[in-house]
Amino acid sequence: MKNIRNFCIIAHIDHGKSTLADRMLLMTNTITDRDFKDQVLDNMDLERERGITIKSHAIQMDYELDGEQYKLNLIDTPGHVDFSYEVSRSIAACEGALLIVDASQGIEAQTISNLYLALEHNHVIIPVLNKIDLPGAMPEEVADQIVDLIGCDPDEIIPTSGKLGIGVEDVLRAIVHRIPAPVGDPEAPLQALIFDSIYNPYRGVVAYFRVYHGKIMHNDHVKFMNTKKQYHADEVGVLKIAQHPRKEISAGDVGYIISGIKDAREVKVGDTITHVDRPIPEAIKGFENVKPMVFAGIYPVDTDDFEELRTAMEKLQLNDASLTYEPESSAALGFGFRCGFLGMLHMEIIQERLEREFDMTVINTVPNVSYHAYTKRDGMRIVNNPSDLPGPNELESIEEPYINAQIITKADFVGPVMSLCLDKRGVVKNQVYLTTDRVEMTFEMPLAEIVFDFYDRLKTISRGYASFDYHPIGYRPSNLIKLDILLNGDQVDALSALIHKENAFDLGKRICTKLRQLIPRQQFDIAIQASIGAKVIARETVKALRKDVTAKCYGGDITRKRKLLEKQKKGKKRMRQVGNVEVPQQAFMAVLKLDE
Repeated sequence: MKNIRNFCIIAHIDHGKSTLADRMLLMTNTITDRDFKDQVLDNMDLERERGITIKSHAIQMDYELDGEQYKLNLIDTPGHVDFSYEVSRSIAACEGALLIVDASQGIEAQTISNLYLALEHNHVIIPVLNKIDLPGAMPEEVADQIVDLIGCDPDEIIPTSGKLGIGVEDVLRAIVHRIPAPVGDPEAPLQALIFDSIYNPYRGVVAYFRVYHGKIMHNDHVKFMNTKKQYHADEVGVLKIAQHPRKEISAGDVGYIISGIKDAREVKVGDTITHVDRPIPEAIKGFENVKPMVFAGIYPVDTDDFEELRTAMEKLQLNDASLTYEPESSAALGFGFRCGFLGMLHMEIIQERLEREFDMTVINTVPNVSYHAYTKRDGMRIVNNPSDLPGPNELESIEEPYINAQIITKADFVGPVMSLCLDKRGVVKNQVYLTTDRVEMTFEMPLAEIVFDFYDRLKTISRGYASFDYHPIGYRPSNLIKLDILLNGDQVDALSALIHKENAFDLGKRICTKLRQLIPRQQFDIAIQASIGAKVIARETVKALRKDVTAKCYGGDITRKRKLLEKQKKGKKRMRQVGNVEVPQQAFMAVLKLDE
């Protein structure tokens, strides 16, 4: 055990985590030059296209230093705020962390957020200054920022370049010398934490675990404490570029277990594995449950695909434990699921993964957050969907979730960022100059205001320089109302939204205008209305397509033309009564991008 080191990499998005991990794998000969490709741990097409890490990835490296062999277990983590749950799981399975900071960009909001997460677990932090080869690098200035942030010695900061391989050897040495070996008793009863899992269509669920005490051997009879299910360990092994079976995995090490589990619901991330004949009295604590921030409905385009969508969601949840879902039905869209996401990017990624990995074409409804509604009779009720809101005669008050938003930007953009946050009902709490040119601003604002287009607008006004991070701070009373969208008098529940009273008229008008452009014209007029209760606050009309039924009459009596027009009039009246309006998929997504 004294030669094992478990560590993860934490950083802001696009600070070079995956590139540095690539260099370590090459330097320790974990991967050969022939098999190597950039972002080798990002094995999803989606990750490569977008250049971001979505999943955390575990891999074992063998490293020799001063004649001794060391086993380094690396867990690479995402940098985006929407995948912070992946980071928390990786941190729970390690003793140390590499904190990577881009020498050209300096410390960003998620750098600070992920650092605090690691410090809560008493991790040893190794500061790494990456991308020192860039022309715009400011090594001295950024090193001062790191010293101010974590209070380390300037000599402890390791300058590197993942692209050129500079300083990677020093990082590997520092991992061995600074990160402590795991503690645990190999002879004690088995205690292992599941920190991730994937689904293999041929072998079932593959669970990744970290052993704290005891050892797990091939063919052992094991029990998962949360689900209370028992299994035979058909295969255990370590994670390299491929899975390598082993006879046993002992205390302090990281590995995988295959036990022929076909049902995705039987494995829960954060569960504890123990032996059936020598169980431990209680499960491992300190693993937080996921708290979804944004809720939206996901419905199959064809209602017959509902069961296929359920199977796809189960397999996707196994691979992404931060996704939560429950069945629901909608008058406009049929049967589907109410899903909880950690943010808008997370929602976008899930939709794209459903289409790519499971060939499911789905419709997303307007995203919203979870509210607390207080009624005169039942007390507090959680409202995840605008259609669940009690009527005005029952409703006493309503509370919405607030967040503490942390924005780090250049001093030039303080004005535009401030006005954006104030537009979104934010309250300025603090403003600190990290350096002469970088400002950290803290706001308290409603989560519902950042759900739509906040992040995109922040990037636009700051020319991509602002970084954004947030965490929830509880619920507060608010003056909210339900805005309904009606098509020909029929309510489209998928477009309903709970919004602040002051914004209702403006938002209603903009949604109606946008829908008028997107809904295809029919043979009859389509009325698009925004209403609050029975009061209509905005209206637009999609004009009817006019078919010229008198075109074939070239002369003759006027009564012939009148007869044809009367017949057309009756047909239009009947059509208006029975005709349905098809709402295209882009209309649901357009509501999110009203400012474009």
